[in-house]
Amino acid sequence: MESNGNQLFPVFLRLDKLQLLVVGAGNVGFEKLSFMFRHCTNPNITLVAPQIDERILKLNSEFPDQIHIVKKDFEPSDTQGMDLIIAGTSNMALNRSIWEQAKQQGILINVADTPALCDFYLSSVVKKGDLKIAISSNGKSPTLTKRLRELLTDVLPEEIDELIQNLAEIRSQLKGDFDYKVKALNNITETFKNKKP
Repeated sequence: MESNGNQLFPVFLRLDKLQLLVVGAGNVGFEKLSFMFRHCTNPNITLVAPQIDERILKLNSEFPDQIHIVKKDFEPSDTQGMDLIIAGTSNMALNRSIWEQAKQQGILINVADTPALCDFYLSSVVKKGDLKIAISSNGKSPTLTKRLRELLTDVLPEEIDELIQNLAEIRSQLKGDFDYKVKALNNITETFKNKKP
């Protein structure tokens, strides 16, 4: 077992089932919100900031039920009931205060551009229908992960989603226990590994 290198555990979160607090509504806030809406059209987001970027207001008009904007300064009570927090203000002291509040309550937090204060990172993501591939360089090279995302987006055919849907249909029709279904699907997909371009 590898004991060094990237120690991040990859996971896909159901933002439609979690309460997410975003503090900060400038460039960073807009970037984080845009990323979330590219991958989940039904998140539960509370956004707290005294000033709101026009692009965020436009995003809010497109998704009024998903973003609850609270136009005020952050207060510790804003973290109550939250499952995840993203702190993206331009005030590092405030970001640290938000981090401290999150830690006291056992809430996972991402402090933008501050890896030491992050419980999780937002990865670079390739999306083709129901297929999502997350790419991470452990925060060391966002440029590389972006280039890999572009490469995989170009290389993976659009028809891959049709393949996923077909495999889901086959899976639903297979009779037998879990082990049998896994073996049957492994046999079907084994041919993809051995196909020559």
